Amino acid sequence: MGKPTGFLDYERRVSKDVSPKQRIKNFNEFHEHLSMEEQQLQGARCMDCGVPFCQSGVTLCGMTSGCPLHNLVPEWNDLVYTGNWEQAYLRLHKTNNFPEFTSRVCPALCEAACTCGLNDDPVSTKENEYAIIENAYEKGYAAPQPPKVRTGKTVAVVGSGPSGLAVADQLNKRGHSVTVFERSDRIGGLLMYGIPNMKLEKHIIDRKIKVMEAEGVTFVTGTDIGKDMKAEKLLKEYDRVVLCCGSSQPRDITAPGRDAKGIYFAVDFLTRNTKSLLDSDFQDKQYVDTKGKDVVIIGGGDTGNDCVGTAIRHGAKSVTQIEMMPKAPDKRADNNPWPQWPKVCKTDYGQEEAIAVFGHDPRIYESTVKEFVKDKNGNLKAVKIVSLTWEKDEKTGRMNMKEVAGSEKVLDAQIVLIAAGFLGSQKYVTDAFKVELDGRTNVKTDSGKFATSVDKVFTAGDMHTGQSLVVKAIRQGRECAREVDESLMGYTNMYVQ
Repeated sequence: MGKPTGFLDYERRVSKDVSPKQRIKNFNEFHEHLSMEEQQLQGARCMDCGVPFCQSGVTLCGMTSGCPLHNLVPEWNDLVYTGNWEQAYLRLHKTNNFPEFTSRVCPALCEAACTCGLNDDPVSTKENEYAIIENAYEKGYAAPQPPKVRTGKTVAVVGSGPSGLAVADQLNKRGHSVTVFERSDRIGGLLMYGIPNMKLEKHIIDRKIKVMEAEGVTFVTGTDIGKDMKAEKLLKEYDRVVLCCGSSQPRDITAPGRDAKGIYFAVDFLTRNTKSLLDSDFQDKQYVDTKGKDVVIIGGGDTGNDCVGTAIRHGAKSVTQIEMMPKAPDKRADNNPWPQWPKVCKTDYGQEEAIAVFGHDPRIYESTVKEFVKDKNGNLKAVKIVSLTWEKDEKTGRMNMKEVAGSEKVLDAQIVLIAAGFLGSQKYVTDAFKVELDGRTNVKTDSGKFATSVDKVFTAGDMHTGQSLVVKAIRQGRECAREVDESLMGYTNMYVQ
């Protein structure tokens, strides 16, 4: 521990955000980070706890507390404080393959479990992580390091999202020859097209992919396994196949008028937006233009917030976000104590921008869409919403939603974006490999394992567990890679945590 009184001597400081009205003028990241000297003082605030909850990654009341990767947080916080940046990178990279991603898009489960946060502000661990990895690239610590010995074993990874990339990175470092197949035109999966550029600029992904290529990983884009290439071909040509195709079946809304023109799934909206940005800086017009239109977003999670920010950047006339759940409290409730994940109301960047532009929070809580209203040409012109209330079923004890009579309201809307989550894996992929599914259409394995019902076929990430966080997908990829390695070699010495 570098400075025992650091948490008393220094206040928490984090990067400043560009003002909402300024940052909506482009799709760039908008954080003004601390200097290296200032960041080192933030490292001093870490208390090196006897029980570091920040790296626990345990489940408390159905929620994750601490880092699922079990990052060695106190160790590299101390190394940041002492200015030992290379060693800080080595400790960070030991458990996290992609800190350049998690330091931008992770909700910082580590900070929510920080002991400092019990009575004061938590350590700015996520910002320290960002400083470590960006300094590592600048100083050359993150340069390619190809394996010195190859095993002669081959592995095909289907899908290049965070879990697929983690599987590939781990197995390649072990010495296996890995090929990653991606159906899109760019590598990254969810990271590339599911997360907008202002949260994760895509040159950051490309930078890491170039490192992995230099280390020996082969990437094949524009190849949809199960359609462009048969599963049998992969199983014949590779010793092992790992399915990391994500939970990419969007949940639909089945209200009357659903066939109206102007209704899109959020994932399609975000994908088209980022692809058009990267391909032509929007000159090709191959995106959903919200300029001058009333936009209604169904769903209150991160994806819904990303749709808010994207719609505003294109000049939407109005943006409304519909949430079925009630508004969370502004402060922790008594039944939600530390170190549980804090179930509090979060106003994210998109909502901040909506407040700045339109003068009010875009969210309407405890509501759902009852009808999509079309004009005579079949175009969407409005949505009818209704308020919801929660009532307890006396027989089952479950809380059920009921419509509030007479609460209907009509909102102008020419664009609706459905951000209601995902249902599971896509059928054509699982059918192609004939893998067994669970009740939620995720690929089934034994508990805590990654081998599927088909010999030599493994799975990891959202396709295995359902929609979750990037950091959890990376963890899944690392654990899956260890199991694949053991199946190939008869043993494994691969480090996971």
